[in-house]
Amino acid sequence: MAILEVTVLVYFSFVTVYISVCFIGCLLYKDKKFHFNNKNQNSFHILIPAYKEDAIILSSVKENLKQNYPIQKFKITVIADSLQPNTITQLQDLNIEVLIAQFDFSTKVKSLNLAIQHEPSNFDYTVILDADNILEPNYLLKVNELHNDGYQAIQTQRIPKNQDTNMAFLDGLSEALNYNLISKPGVSLKLSPGLKGSGMSFNSKILKELLSNMTSVGGFDRELELKLLQRGISIYYSHNTVVQDEKVSSIEVFKRQRTRWVASQFIYLQKYFVSGVVSFIKNRNLAYFNSAVLRNIQLPRLVNFGLLFMLSVTSFLFRKYIFFDWQIWCLLFLINLLILLLSVPKHFYSLKIVRAAFYVPSVFFNMLLVFLKLKGANKKFIHTPKTSDSRSI
Repeated sequence: MAILEVTVLVYFSFVTVYISVCFIGCLLYKDKKFHFNNKNQNSFHILIPAYKEDAIILSSVKENLKQNYPIQKFKITVIADSLQPNTITQLQDLNIEVLIAQFDFSTKVKSLNLAIQHEPSNFDYTVILDADNILEPNYLLKVNELHNDGYQAIQTQRIPKNQDTNMAFLDGLSEALNYNLISKPGVSLKLSPGLKGSGMSFNSKILKELLSNMTSVGGFDRELELKLLQRGISIYYSHNTVVQDEKVSSIEVFKRQRTRWVASQFIYLQKYFVSGVVSFIKNRNLAYFNSAVLRNIQLPRLVNFGLLFMLSVTSFLFRKYIFFDWQIWCLLFLINLLILLLSVPKHFYSLKIVRAAFYVPSVFFNMLLVFLKLKGANKKFIHTPKTSDSRSI
């Protein structure tokens, strides 16, 4: 029993120290101020993989064509995978390229590779979006300036497009916490801000080379991040460059999405664990070690928080039978609670957060159920349907 308690205490002590360091890193983060005085206007290829996204793709593309950037300097390509013929026809009427994808087994990496290998022109940079994403009007202007500053890989902020349900609100809040506790400290502490799967821009040559050697089913962004860091290519996070992103509205869609995410997390932990440790020991590559090991070895933040709460309660109730003092678990829980509360952006504090708080226990227990469905989850593509209409930023 004592060995089990020691193991659990070591893990949650590590989690608490990690989140505390990240919170300090968040306070040190300073975003770039844009000047829009770049004479060098790079060319951009915007790739939008669309798998069964008939409900949203047309409105998203129309909005994304409204960039304050020379139209001859960017092109949108939709990779149409299992779209309806009528949707494809309407897309072709727009000033974009439509590639018809026919895969026996669909994945995002296959769609992206199809578009990259098909493109005969040499675009300087490639932007990857989801079918529901809507770029702010100055998106390409800002990303162009960042690339001119020397950044080869950029993750931008994805803000919630919808907050109409408790689940959508909590999903948006979760991503906001990720930016404050992963992305911002990833920049200020010279680690890695992580990639989110969309709202990303890369040097086209580097992206083409890396993607051509990838066969990821789920969580391709995790593997792409690790391959970039292996090569010593740092990733920059720009909090002031935003793209609207639809949040999941129901618990069932949430479970499907998180099953894919958690499965890929542990797949890549196993795949890159040894190389992450070796790289840290030999080359002091802390950024790669952090992304390959330190971040992936942790359970999802909500699961950690829920388990710490349960440990605090049970340790008090059974304090006569446990090895460590129950106050230790309460202290760890309170530290995590305080950091999370301080990391929540101010605009989330409203009546919505009060209503959503009562929904958190249900989300927590559904997250626990996700771990029962991980077997084989990374061997098939799990689609997250999007339905919201677009809204300009």
